[in-house]
Parts: sequence; C-alpha cells; structure tokens
Amino acid sequence: MAGFVGVFLTVVLTVVSVLVEGNYMVYDTAQGVVPGKLNVHLVPHTHDDVGWLKTVDQYYVGSNNSIQVACVQNVLDSLITALLADKNRKFIYVEQAFFQRWWRRQSEATKKTVQILVSTGQLELINGGMCMHDEAATHYIDMIDQTTLGHRYIKQQFNVTPRIGWQIDPFGHSAVQAYLLGAEVGFDALFFARIDYQDRAKRRDEKKLEFIWQGSKTQGSSSQIFAGAFYAGNYEPPTGFYYEINDESSPVVQDDINLFDYNVQERVDAFVAAALSQANVTRSNHIMWTMGTDFKYQYAETWFRNMDKLIHYVNQDGRVNALYSTPSIYTDTKHALNEAWPLKSDDFFPYADRINAYWTGYFTSRPAIKGYVRTMSGYYLAARQLELFKGRNKSGPTTESLADALAIAQHHDAVTGTEKQHVANDYAKRLSIGYKESEDVVAAAFGCMTQSSSFSECKNPPTKFTQCPLLNISYCPATEVDISQGKKLAVLVYNSLGWKRTSVVRIPVINENVTVSDSTGKVILSQIIPIVNASIANKKFYATAYTGESTSAGPMYWLAFTAEVPPLGFSTYVISSGKDSASIRPRSYTCGGAQNSSAVEIGSGNLKLIYSGNDGTPTQYINSRSSVNMSLEQSYTYYAGEAAGTDQASGAYVFRPNGTSEIQPEEKIPLRVFKGPLYDEVHQMINSWIYQITRVYKEKEHVEVEFTVGPIPINDKVGKEIVTQIKSNIGNNKTFYTDSNGRDFLERIRDYRADWDLEVNQPIAGNYYPINLGIYIKDKNTELSVLVDRSVGGSSITDGEVEIMLHRRLLYDDGRGVDESLNETVCVLDTCSGLTVQGKYYLRFDPLGEGSKWRRSFGQEIYSPFLLAFTEQDDTWTNFAIPSFSAMDSSYSLPDNVAILTLQELEDGTVLLRLAHLYEDGEDNDLSVMATVELKKVFRNKKINKIKEMSLSANQEREEMVRKRLSWKVEGSKTNKQDNDLRGGPVNPVKLTVELAPMEIRTFIIDFNSKLVQY
Repeated sequence: MAGFVGVFLTVVLTVVSVLVEGNYMVYDTAQGVVPGKLNVHLVPHTHDDVGWLKTVDQYYVGSNNSIQVACVQNVLDSLITALLADKNRKFIYVEQAFFQRWWRRQSEATKKTVQILVSTGQLELINGGMCMHDEAATHYIDMIDQTTLGHRYIKQQFNVTPRIGWQIDPFGHSAVQAYLLGAEVGFDALFFARIDYQDRAKRRDEKKLEFIWQGSKTQGSSSQIFAGAFYAGNYEPPTGFYYEINDESSPVVQDDINLFDYNVQERVDAFVAAALSQANVTRSNHIMWTMGTDFKYQYAETWFRNMDKLIHYVNQDGRVNALYSTPSIYTDTKHALNEAWPLKSDDFFPYADRINAYWTGYFTSRPAIKGYVRTMSGYYLAARQLELFKGRNKSGPTTESLADALAIAQHHDAVTGTEKQHVANDYAKRLSIGYKESEDVVAAAFGCMTQSSSFSECKNPPTKFTQCPLLNISYCPATEVDISQGKKLAVLVYNSLGWKRTSVVRIPVINENVTVSDSTGKVILSQIIPIVNASIANKKFYATAYTGESTSAGPMYWLAFTAEVPPLGFSTYVISSGKDSASIRPRSYTCGGAQNSSAVEIGSGNLKLIYSGNDGTPTQYINSRSSVNMSLEQSYTYYAGEAAGTDQASGAYVFRPNGTSEIQPEEKIPLRVFKGPLYDEVHQMINSWIYQITRVYKEKEHVEVEFTVGPIPINDKVGKEIVTQIKSNIGNNKTFYTDSNGRDFLERIRDYRADWDLEVNQPIAGNYYPINLGIYIKDKNTELSVLVDRSVGGSSITDGEVEIMLHRRLLYDDGRGVDESLNETVCVLDTCSGLTVQGKYYLRFDPLGEGSKWRRSFGQEIYSPFLLAFTEQDDTWTNFAIPSFSAMDSSYSLPDNVAILTLQELEDGTVLLRLAHLYEDGEDNDLSVMATVELKKVFRNKKINKIKEMSLSANQEREEMVRKRLSWKVEGSKTNKQDNDLRGGPVNPVKLTVELAPMEIRTFIIDFNSKLVQY
C-alpha cells in the first residue's frame, strides 16, 4: 500500500469524479469562506477514547469487538487514502497514544506522505496530548506532563505546534484547562461539548456559546482564550448527517437519478434547516459542524463521499455556504471578524446533562486507582530527577514506560473511574510495569550516588537498594530484617522538593528494641507503635493480591523517626539492635462509655486535640501558638445510591443520593490512644468496615487522618457512597473554596451559579466539586482547611462543615455508556470481597488569612512525599561513602513560594526545567510576591551554556508563542491589550536568575557543558 500511496500523491485530484446520471460528475469541494453568507464549517473528526469499554490496545488493534466494534488503526489507515483522493478534504486527529502506535509501524514512504498532509493542513493534529485528559480528577502536573509528551513528539516528527484545544468529551471543564493547558501551551482556542444543561439553555438564548474565557484571576487578560461550547451538547453531527459504514440512522446523499431514492434536494433542505437552526443561537455568520464521533471513520470514504456531495449541492443551492474546515480555520475566521465577545471566568463544574443527573460521582469513583495515579505521579517526578543526576541510560532502564502509563491514565475515562473493570485493571497494570522499570532507575541512582561523587559514570553499583510500593499497608520485605542477629538496615530518604524538609518517617519492623542513627552515627529519637490487627489483616489480604503469593505474618511494629533531608537530596539512617534502646514505646490506655467521662487530650506540641471521654469523638482543636481554639466534630455518613428504575440511578459518573444515614458504631468500641515523643495517635474502630487512625505530630500543627474503608456492605441491596464530615462553628455563609486541578482556588457558593439562576433539584450532588489539593471554609476570624491525598469530591453542604467523599460501591449502571455497576471487588484464591480503600486527609485551623501557607507548602509535601529505599548490611558495615547529598548549593534552597515541577534529562542530553510560583495574587501577605531563583545555585558544579524559555509544553520558544497568540476583544473592555505586568522578566544572562510572579510557571530547556564535573 505504501508504494501505491506514494505514487498516488503525485497525481492528487482537486475534485472527485463519480458516475452520476450515466456520466462522470465532478464535485466541487474547493469552496472557501464566502462573506455575507452563513458559512457551515464541516470538521471531520473521530473521538478515540484511550480506554473505556475496551483497553487502549484492544481499541487500537480492533479486538474484543463483542463489547464495542472499534479499531483505531482502521481509522488511520483509511483516513490517509481518503485525504489523498481530494486535496480539499480535511481531518483532525487528537489522541497521540493511538497516533504514535500507528506511526511507529508505517513505512518511510507513508510517513513522508503523512508529513505532507500535515504540512499542507489537510491533516491537523490538535489538542496533541497522549490522551484527552480529564479536567476534574487530574492534577495540573500530570496534565502538563501528558501534554508535553504529545506536543514534543509532534514537533519532532512534523515540526508543527498544535493551535487548538479540543476537550470535547470530559465531563465539565476547569479553569486550569483554560489558562494553563490552553493559553500557556500556545492554543488560540478551546472547544468542548459538555456544560450544564441549564447553563447551555441560557447561553443559547443569549448567543453566548462562544466567549472569551479568563481562567486565572492572577494572570488577568494574558490568561484569556477564545472558547466554544458546542451547540447541541455533544460532538456529533446534526441529526441525519451521520455516515459511518453500515449505519442506518442517516440517509446517504443519493444523487443518481437513474436509481431509486434520489434525495438531493431533500438532503440540501435538511442541511440548510439544521444550519439555520444552529445559526440562530450562534454569533456571526460562521458555525461549526463536528462531523464524527466515537471511533468513527472505520472506512473514511463513506463520510467523505457524502460530505463531498453535500458541499457541492448545498453550494449550488446557494442559501448557505458549506466548506471543509478545521477548528483552526474556524477560529481564524472568528478572529478576523474583529468583534467583541462575552467574558467567562471560573469554570464549568459541576456538570449535569439533565435534571437530577449531576456528574459528580466520578470525582471519587475508583478511589484506589485515583490514589495509585497520584502516588505514581509524585514518584515519577522524583525518579526523573534521579535519572538526571546519575545520567540517563539510553539502553534502559528509563522512566519512559512510567511516563507513558501515567499519560494514558489521565484520560477522561481512566483516572475518572468511569471505565469498565477490566480496563481499570489494564491501567493499573501499565502503572505497575512503569513503576518497576523506574524503580530500577531509582535503585541504580541511589547505588551510585552513595558510593562516589563521580556517580555519573557509575554502571554497576555494589549496593543494591530496594523500595516498598505497598508500604501504606505495612508490607515491606526490605524492612523485615532480623537485626537482632547482627544485621543493620540502612534507610535512604530522598526529598524531591526544592526546600530542606523535616518530617517523620514510618517503616514496619519486626524487632521492638532498635535504635536509629543518622549519618554521623548519632542516635536520634524514635518511637515504636504496634501494628494493629486490622492493619495486619488488610496487609495479608492485599499483599497476597498484589504479589500472587501468601505473605508471612511479617512486621509487628511501626518504627518512626524524624528525617532531615536537604533540597533535591537525600539523607541516610541506620537501624540497628541495641539493648539500651533509644526507642520509646508509647503507653496505651482505653476510654469509652460511661466508665471514663473525662476528656482525653492528644498532642505534645503546639496543637492539642480534645476527645470526649464518653463517646471517643473529637470535640476541640487548640493551637497554643496561633491562639486558635475551635470546636471540632468528625463523623462518617453514607448516601444511599439511587437504584435503577427511577429517572436516574447513581453510578460511576452520576451521584444521585437517595437518603442519608449516619454511620454509628455497631457496639461500644474503646478509644485506643498511643502517645510518644514524636507523635500521638488515636485508633477508632468506627464499625466493622471503617477503621480510623488520627495522628498529631509534635512538631506539626495539622491533624492527619488515616482512614480504611471497606468492604462496603451491600447485603441489604443498597449501594453506598461514604463521606466523612468535619464540623466546626465557622460561619462561612454558604461559601467555600476548592482547588482547580491542584492549582488555583475557586470560590463556590452553595446553590448558586454566577452565570445563571440555578434551579436547584439536587441540593447535595449539585453542590459537589472536584478536589485535588484541598477545600477550605472561612469566616471573619478563622479558616478550616482540609487537604487530600488523591482526587475526591467534596462540598460544604451545611455552614461550618466540610465533607469529602472517600469511597463508592454501587449496584446499578447510571446509563452513561459504561454499562457496568461500580461494584469493585478483589479476589485472592477463592475469596472475593468488596474493595477496601486506605487513604489520608489532613485538616488544620488557622487565623483568617494565614491558612494558605500551610495549604501550599504542605500540599507540595503530600504530592511529593519522601522516597524511601532500603539496603541490608552486616555488622561490620559503617557507613556509605556519600551518606548525604544535595544537588543544590549547600547554602541554598528555593524560595518558600516556588516549586520544581520538572527536572528531566531529555533524549538529546538537554535538561527540561519547570519552576512554579505556588501562590495567587493577594493569597498571602508575605508570599504572593515576585520570587527569584538562582540557577547557578540550583545546578552546582554545572555550567549553563544555553537556556531557552519555552511554552508550557516545551514545544516552542515562549517568545514565539506569545508573538503568534491571537488577541481578542472582550465586551465592555476598553482595550484588548494583554497585561503582562504579572510576569517575571527575562532570565538574567550573567547572574542566571529567574523571576516568577504569582501563579506563574516558567519552562526552560537548558544545555549544560558536559565536560564539567557531574553531580
């Protein structure tokens, strides 16, 4: 076929000839925009989910068709031939995960042909990420990473940069998508389909389906992008114009009068009627028809043959003008009108497609895979740093497979939890494979970095480090060393943040009498807490499920010590046996019921938690440093999921509660308290399927809550959605704040929408919002913040209260296509049970205006936890040659308001660096200011030869991106000049300093002098 394609390209026809009325008919498809007429832009496209009902590879090769007939390689194969048949035909393609699979298998001749199609604009690669990522359950760092993977590949293969955001299927749209993954990657427009049905109705009435979206308060007009919500709320053609092979829902254009069913005038009339209907709710004389939908163009000629005829006969008719187009052409025509457009701020959450159908359940659906994605995301950030420090091994292992797995997992039917179970398993499998290869990268880096200062040339380090991905359930074979037999356990603690960090490390051990020493040999304070029976049972079950092998009883204790680790560096500690143990086993006692009514105080530092001695619930939060003294209650509740047979069931997408039940202890369970020199913790068995551990650290001023929820019982035939509620006496007057993809915080007001008068039909589900970093409420005096370790849904349903949904188990499908109930089970041997989820959230009260420091700094620590590695040593071992390390100058750390998002060696040996300012304008009195980073101190022992500032996705120089960006007029604005006063200046070429303004992210590609000493 490649040879045929190559020859065929040289004789490309401008028109297509077919037999009509016994003669060859020439269809005129060359029509462009006609001023003064209604122009109908036909945009041929396919929407190819990177996993949903089938896995990504099943979709690509076309297997498992009993579930869904879909084969992406057929789409791409037939598409090229169809485009070559007429140079006026156009097509857009989005999902790079599929395109790259296809591209790798093509001949050089076919690749050259496709490169020409791309360069001439017949085939346009838009959006350009590995997937069409979700916008609710994704973290902004993951969104950037997966977009960068696709954008840089497109640049390398085709030397083009995508211009258009095409987020047509995600279930609501975020402010971060608009400004960060829109304007900041160089997009000129962003198009999507799904907005709330009430919002859509109002926008149609007022002709505001197209607008200027300003997603960032801080970055002002420089964050603006032209945006369009599709007319019908979907991304399909108008009814009657759907031309997939073997489809019978739409009549083909039959123009041979010698055959029955001739219908040219009928189809032209239908076309004009549909066009005028859409034009009535659209500004200007240009409308877009999205000619395609999920996995269509299996045989592309069926679509193009009919569109050729429509363009020809509609334009002969003359009432409207039809043309082949792309979103880029459409955007340029809208821009050329030089009109002013309405302004939109904030976001498009929550999304309901009809009454009682809020798509807010997926904010929490499949919480285990959401947690896995977030854990792997933080690990990938650290692994790339270590890969750079050691030197990238081109022959492997590398971090690339984890990058690919994480990119695919950002898909809007992956991390969302809205896929079939076997597809969720596939995403987890890919993450596990990626982790294992990256684990080898990390282990090799640590082995080399602890042995020699010239570790970049290290090949086979003598010290073998192991890691523990199941440390959260106390499964860590590396720490199950019987140190009473003269062995030692060395622990390496790596800090991927740009600041020095001091935090408590917890690892499972089998010995009770142990000491912990730092790298100087000094014994440091530590404590031992027994692992409770509930944790041991979970460990045995889930470790067996993960490894496929039965696990031993294993460790019986948690060993905790405080690690102090330099920025971008590690510290090492040694655990050994000692008769005079420095570890202190906390005393424990029991309270509960009427036998002990006195209050129980937890916390030995500034923070104290007071528990009721009667029922064991928290009652008071006291911070002696900040003088905060607040009432506090915490409880668990479940919403019964609405069943099938009603107007809307609760399912993977939709949250439709049918009643609320507070979860009460099944019997009087004692409150167990452990107090130690580093932290205190409280154990509570809420019921047989909810266990909670609350920790208060001596040197911290927040509360850590570790929850274990599941298996959720369904023997009563009722699906359940589990929430925890934190209650205070804060008077927040219906107002609360949630993050946008872990970045900006947006104001939410209960039962209110800024853009329309909300008709409230679901007072709970309709007030739920996605949370990736945190949620907070405030009044005139105090703030209550709750931070999370993964994507969840949450709200403030009652004043003074914050609730987050932790787990969902439902018995019915919600009718949105997945055709499967959200009833996750785990099977080990012959035993199957509902999924148990373990996670953490963190809460803190602060005086008004002071909470942002904790939300921002500790939020980074949640995303990038310490990375732990272990190696066993015999009794003769003393220490590592390099027991501690920092990539930075010893006297330097990043400013408190700046984080490193990316530090990665690229294929050509250059380094990709991203720096982010963490604060919004006015968010904090001290830290919402311009920050400066000294690159010479960040990269000690390295000389920067060249530094280029790039777009956010690193596929073009930023200066060029800004120069090309379209500027739009906004209704009510006196000027369309973009303000740039909230941006850092150019890099100082001598001092090599980088300025960052509030909320600014700056991306650089750095070329180092490779002859200098490595890290």
